[in-house]
Amino acid sequence: MPPTPALDGSQHLSLTESHLSAEATSWPEQPAAGHPPSPRGSGDRAAHGSESSQSHGGETLIEEGGDLDIVERVDGDLEKGEKGAAEGKGAEAIAGTEAPPLAADGTPVLVVDWKENDPAFPKNWSNRSRMGATFIVAAFTFLSPLSSTMISPATAQLAAKFDITDAVLESMVTSIFVLAYAIGPLFFGPASELWGRTVVLQLANLIYLVFNFVCAFAPNTGSMLAFRFLAGLGGSAPLAIGAGVLGDLWRPEERGKAASYYSLGPLIGPAVGPIAGGWIAQRVPNDGYRWVFFSTTIFCALVQLFGLRFLKETYSPVLLHRQALALKKEMGLPKDSDKVQTVFEIRERKTLRHIITHGLIRPFSMFAAEHIIKVLAVYMGIIYGIIYLTITSTTTIFTEIYGENVGLAGTNFIAQGLGFLIMAQIQGRLMDVLYRKLKNHYASDGKPEFRLPLMVPASIFLPLGLLLYGWGAEHHLHWIVVDIGMFFIAAGMIGNFQVINLYLIDTFSIYAASALAAATFLRSLCGFAFPLFATYMWEGIGYGWGCTLLALVAMAVSWPAIPILYLYGEKIRKTSKYAVKKR
Repeated sequence: MPPTPALDGSQHLSLTESHLSAEATSWPEQPAAGHPPSPRGSGDRAAHGSESSQSHGGETLIEEGGDLDIVERVDGDLEKGEKGAAEGKGAEAIAGTEAPPLAADGTPVLVVDWKENDPAFPKNWSNRSRMGATFIVAAFTFLSPLSSTMISPATAQLAAKFDITDAVLESMVTSIFVLAYAIGPLFFGPASELWGRTVVLQLANLIYLVFNFVCAFAPNTGSMLAFRFLAGLGGSAPLAIGAGVLGDLWRPEERGKAASYYSLGPLIGPAVGPIAGGWIAQRVPNDGYRWVFFSTTIFCALVQLFGLRFLKETYSPVLLHRQALALKKEMGLPKDSDKVQTVFEIRERKTLRHIITHGLIRPFSMFAAEHIIKVLAVYMGIIYGIIYLTITSTTTIFTEIYGENVGLAGTNFIAQGLGFLIMAQIQGRLMDVLYRKLKNHYASDGKPEFRLPLMVPASIFLPLGLLLYGWGAEHHLHWIVVDIGMFFIAAGMIGNFQVINLYLIDTFSIYAASALAAATFLRSLCGFAFPLFATYMWEGIGYGWGCTLLALVAMAVSWPAIPILYLYGEKIRKTSKYAVKKR
């Protein structure tokens, strides 16, 4: 074992010789009282403890009471890849103390951080590599919603096989998969902070693969519901982690286009599922539901193999931790040595218990404390519930009202898929353009509120689509009217979801995973619950008034919320414990 080098206050240890991308530096000695600190050159990455508890440019670097407490200035530097991040400002902020961080034996800690313009920093990867990772994660995220809805046209076969006569129980076969989306992110999101995005994605996908496959052999209703729930639990991981991967890879002004591609997976999946499931149920009249599970399992295996081969880790704390371990090995230090720490570990060394506890508690505490999350989560829940309500009702409308067979009825979901696809691509391109124009217009570094104007058309499309869908079916109008309604419902959904997801990422930054977990929890409960009362609502007040009621509820939440958040969102963020105060 090579000897451990002595660490003095001025030593800089470059990892270039070790073929590592990050740099490690010890904390410099503090200047004597009354003497200014030594000036830093552009290549000096030493983190100065004397600056760490001060303000930089009028913006406080430390936020009290947080976990991984990087705040606006530091987060901005890391997001933009500016020189400040390369010079160790992240270390300054996280340290939060005037004294240099010391190891247990009193020697200065070597801090592992990204160097300037580091090609290994995920936001500095080539566009091809970043877009490739985005598409792979989108493929993972496509698979789960596909499975959640693909069984819907075949539920009549399941009902006949298992003697299900209750309409609620029949709808639950589809929607219980979505209920698992409320639980999984509370565990998978925090787990990705400990072990990385890639490992958690692939292990969770394996859980989905196994239980989705055994659904085909479920002997009774209870086991089918249990297997569907467990498959949904594994399938929820990409939905929990995908937005985090976008945050790892793309800067705010770049995320719109990436989000438009990524969102195709989770939002086209629910449309493609019933189309494929309808034709499978039509062609295989008795056991078609089994082939729904077989086909999705085969597709899952292909995605899993592709991910194992091409998907790389994107989470910076995990990447730096690996480089710190390599440095410890080179220096002859044990893995648990505190002489070398990443910029993220200086503040607090996390444990599994710490990560899971915070992952379970923080989303609910943020939901309770943050008005922004409350409003947007409720709106997302309403939209998600509407989508799954229409998914479970559309096959019935076209088979009973329009006299189509199950396979032909499934093709009406093409309209929904087109709504997702067209709106996602148009809005995705407009988001980045509009964000840059508003930045230039206000001479600003950018604000989360610059995302919100594009919610206006989306919040109009949703109620418009509901009115066309409901009253078209109510009065037996031409089938194209119902399909146009489905198109606008889908366009409204993806238009709102794209903006809300990016707004939450920009607003809560390093707490974005918890903010999204809170929103996902509520929307998944709505996606599970809405189909359960759909049959009774249609029978009670009809398709027309039922959809009108849903449209009014969506408008009551969104139409006041959008201008309020746009005009006063920055003031609200300034009172928040978790939100970025200023970019």
